[in-house]
Amino acid sequence: MMTPDPITILVAEDDPDDRLLIADAFSESDLTCDLQYVHDGEQLMQYLHRQAPFDNDEACPMPGLILLDLNMPLKDGREALAEIKNNPDFRRIPTVIFTTSSEYADVFESYDNGGNSFVVKPATFTGLLEVVNSLRHYWLETSELPNRTDDDD
Repeated sequence: MMTPDPITILVAEDDPDDRLLIADAFSESDLTCDLQYVHDGEQLMQYLHRQAPFDNDEACPMPGLILLDLNMPLKDGREALAEIKNNPDFRRIPTVIFTTSSEYADVFESYDNGGNSFVVKPATFTGLLEVVNSLRHYWLETSELPNRTDDDD
């Protein structure tokens, strides 16, 4: 089996402190990936649709995995998830809900709308490191991710 190129992970997170902690956790976990960030669901959809300021393929490559917060301004993660999974160009991108909510309704709705996993953000940095290592193990080492260059359905 060939070693895949580093994956781009698109993190949709409005809280700057959470973005910093996520970046630190990925860095400390020695996870080789390209982390890209968007602030809200509107920016997430602009990124996926290659709209400015995300229209440079080299600077903003298509993600192989999305970490999606539910509670964001403008367009929340619930709306963005539904759009992603209803779009044939994006629905194959694994989308992990990564949120502070543990409400049953959010879990149910996320899976109902095509979310691939639901992870409650841990309260500690040590917990975040464990989650990042779990994400790496499952999504980047165990699972086969769809080839983003395939055009067949």
